[in-house]
Amino acid sequence: MENGGALAKKQVLLYYCVEMEDLARKIAYDSDCIHLHSINWRSFDDGFPNLFINNAHNIRGQHVAFLASFSSPAVIFEQLSVIFALPRLFVASFTLVLPFFPTGSFERMEEEGDVATAFTMARIISNIPISRGGPTSVVIYDIHALQERFYFGDHVLPLFETGVPLLKQRLQQLPQSEKIVIAFPDDGAWKRFYKQLGHYPAVICTKVREGDKRIVRLKEGNPAGCHVVIVDDLVQSGGTLIECQKVLAAHGAAKVSAYVTHGVFPKRSWERFMHKSDGSEKAFTYFWITDSCPVTVKAIANKAPFEVISLAGSIADALQI
Repeated sequence: MENGGALAKKQVLLYYCVEMEDLARKIAYDSDCIHLHSINWRSFDDGFPNLFINNAHNIRGQHVAFLASFSSPAVIFEQLSVIFALPRLFVASFTLVLPFFPTGSFERMEEEGDVATAFTMARIISNIPISRGGPTSVVIYDIHALQERFYFGDHVLPLFETGVPLLKQRLQQLPQSEKIVIAFPDDGAWKRFYKQLGHYPAVICTKVREGDKRIVRLKEGNPAGCHVVIVDDLVQSGGTLIECQKVLAAHGAAKVSAYVTHGVFPKRSWERFMHKSDGSEKAFTYFWITDSCPVTVKAIANKAPFEVISLAGSIADALQI
């Protein structure tokens, strides 16, 4: 105990996958309680992992965490091998930080035969061995569907965090922040985020079916003359965001920006949002993402309208829970 009864902060040894090295260094820079440790990521000639956890003897009795990125099926197995090994090294506690839960949008069965891979991933994570300190803590940001928290078993302790407070800090730094309106691309996003952004006026869009097409329409709210920020948990192709921007601009929005916690952007779909150098109108003033998807972060570096809001400080705080 110190500072008149305040609990001393935990010293945490943080391991990380190759993709997450930049974020791991930011986390350690933000907190003098985080100490980076490395893993030798190698492969045998047949392509299977040949892994070595450095300082394995010295981490006994220590609080240990692993920063993961399941960006593709190809990298998941090698990371799971480390994740399942670390708690068994007599550590005091183990925390898995998985900022983006990648199969989260595949949580429904619409007909018999569909495989809900979100449930499969949750079952795998739920079987991480317990450490000397008890169940593994699992830190996830803005999981796609809130009901997915119930997919995890009793052998892990999921901690569901959000990047929205970081967005709010960024919005307060903007000029004319009093003219900001938050737009939700559908009712699901509104239900998900409106309580956290309740002090901003809201606009809600909706998708309606016209023949074989799904058309984005304005459901409620008035964007006229305002800087409208579309908020959602993730972006894939970006088609819905682009259609929302068109609708908002048509209803008089002065500027349109977007925030998503997870910029997945498969097949370089982020290119659809880039500002062109020909002087043409810029559809999005800002496009904020976090660094939960490191492959995207490297791809969009220094490319307008993209800005990266780092989760580093938030993760450092979560590791103290």
